[in-house]
Amino acid sequence: MSFTSADRAELVRLFRERLLAVMARSGLNQSTFAGRAGIDRSTLSQILSPTNDRLPRLESVAAMARLGQVSLDWLLGLREAEEAEPRLLTDALSFERNALSPVDERLVGWLDEAAGYKIRHVPVNIPDVLKTEAVIDFEYEQFLALSPQRRIEITQSRLDYLRRPETDMEAATPAQVMESFARGEGRWRGLPAEARRDQLDHLIALCEELYPRFRWFLFDGRALYSAPVTIYGPIRAAIYIGQSFLVLQQREHIRALIGHFDQLLRAAAVGPREMPDHLRSLRPLCL
Repeated sequence: MSFTSADRAELVRLFRERLLAVMARSGLNQSTFAGRAGIDRSTLSQILSPTNDRLPRLESVAAMARLGQVSLDWLLGLREAEEAEPRLLTDALSFERNALSPVDERLVGWLDEAAGYKIRHVPVNIPDVLKTEAVIDFEYEQFLALSPQRRIEITQSRLDYLRRPETDMEAATPAQVMESFARGEGRWRGLPAEARRDQLDHLIALCEELYPRFRWFLFDGRALYSAPVTIYGPIRAAIYIGQSFLVLQQREHIRALIGHFDQLLRAAAVGPREMPDHLRSLRPLCL
């Protein structure tokens, strides 16, 4: 099959249009996208230029297709159906076992892999990354897989992640969880009031320090429910089911979970700007 100049121009135009759509969905800027695809930023700029009349090398197109989780022939404009390559979906659903604590070392590696993407997080209760050492020790003293010191080190490494200037992370928690924590009810029964007050002060300080890189929302847990889940941009989502993570990597699954997370945010009773004052209002409950 041969192409006329007009055919080639249309093919290049369609490729550029679809590549721009893939990049927009990824949430990455041009420099980060180029780096993840293994090509120079200048090369990507040339590819995207309206005056460009050539397709890039096949290995570059394949790398961009893998990064965007779309098929090579769709990106090249050779078919209409937008599907990921079959080999990209072989590990679309998996179990990561032996996760005896949601403070798991795998989470640190997944955060690093998702650098530059927005992270969406529904924790088991309070985001672990925001917890004091006293609360970590109290909550996870029965988890024998990790020593208390190692749990604290992992949490600190995740806090260091939040302090990076490029971080973009949102978290959503039921408002009732925070009220129960302040009162020392449920799983926190036996945690001294002083430790609970210290934790609230620690949360207030971090929410003020980390905003807007980190944004924490409280939703009504009586109206909406969510399992603990972390969504690492378009790369993967990990649902904590107790002793295991259910890991999803297919784009349709991740999009559905992003939609679920966005619903929690739309229904939030407390947003990031109000969070410090709300936490202060809970301190008198620490009796």
